[in-house]
Amino acid sequence: MAATVKTRQIVFSLKLAIHFISLFLLAKLYFQAFNDRLGADPVEAVLHFTGIGAFNLLLLSLLVSPLAQQFKWSFLLQVRRLIGLYSFTYALCHLVSFLAFEVQFDWSLFLNEIIDRPYITVGMFAVVILFLLTITSVSSIKKTMGRNWQSLHNAVYVALCLVALHFYWSVKSDIIEPSIYIVISVFLLYLRKNKIRRWFRSF
Repeated sequence: MAATVKTRQIVFSLKLAIHFISLFLLAKLYFQAFNDRLGADPVEAVLHFTGIGAFNLLLLSLLVSPLAQQFKWSFLLQVRRLIGLYSFTYALCHLVSFLAFEVQFDWSLFLNEIIDRPYITVGMFAVVILFLLTITSVSSIKKTMGRNWQSLHNAVYVALCLVALHFYWSVKSDIIEPSIYIVISVFLLYLRKNKIRRWFRSF
């Protein structure tokens, strides 16, 4: 009983920390942006921060299961969904910032950008997948979907590949940082190679 209470306290503290850090960093970013404190290219700073934030949170959500298995920290699994939700939140901020600052909500221009620029195309596909995973993370929807829920949520591996590709293609010169992220992504996918193989065989 005492162990259960302690686990709940740990999970509560972790969720509180995730909420606070994620929201604080976003609030700080946009406060600095609207007060012209992000340097010579504030638009690029906002896009990079929200984009890399979404990527980091996505990687972190996929790191939870290996850590839980390796160190027997099953309580970590209870915060995995929250981390994933914030990954989508950052991705949505990334998209909305692009719409607001780069194309000024010119929808025809935005559509042309998606068609003409491959890195934006794959990025949009990734956002759509993360959106589907987010809306189906609700417990009632999960229950209704049954076995199909897990099959859909395995698409997070596709989203990871698309995000990595989006980051790599969006960089014009220095490819060191996106290359590091690709290596980390491949490693996390390798840890799930058997699960991914079974998923592909199910089609």
